[in-house]
Amino acid sequence: SPSATKSVPPRVVAVPPPSTSPQATPVAPSPAPAVAVTGGTRNAGGVNWTWPASGKTRRAIAVSGSEGLEILGARGQPVLAAGAGQVVYSGNGLRGYGQLIIIKHNDTFLSAYAHNDKLLVAEGTRVNAGQQIAEMGDSEASEVMLHFEIRKSGKAVGPLQFLPQR
Repeated sequence: SPSATKSVPPRVVAVPPPSTSPQATPVAPSPAPAVAVTGGTRNAGGVNWTWPASGKTRRAIAVSGSEGLEILGARGQPVLAAGAGQVVYSGNGLRGYGQLIIIKHNDTFLSAYAHNDKLLVAEGTRVNAGQQIAEMGDSEASEVMLHFEIRKSGKAVGPLQFLPQR
């Protein structure tokens, strides 16, 4: 009978560590929503779209009349490919866009990244979604920003319908 009593205390001692573990579990999910707000992808039109930069956004109409999105930021801030594809233009030859990169994602979709300070990819380069392609700037713009466009069959469409919520 005394040996049965001695085996009970180890079982009682073993109980507190599992009760400590569930207390730690609720703490872990707290940072996860913050990460989900700034990241993530959304599949639309056969492209896994992701945000090309962080910052305050506003809808915009480019000099050409194309609908787009302005993402305000700091000079030198990373500009990322919004989807995987091939760089079909990298330069400053299109008036009103400054230092510009255009990525072809598939036969239907292109994305454009304007007003960059520095271009980091050349024409013909294959890029992955989220890969840095440029540094944000204000080339041919009144303030530091990324002017971002998604083109479907050559026509600019509202980027917010393709990008994940943030």
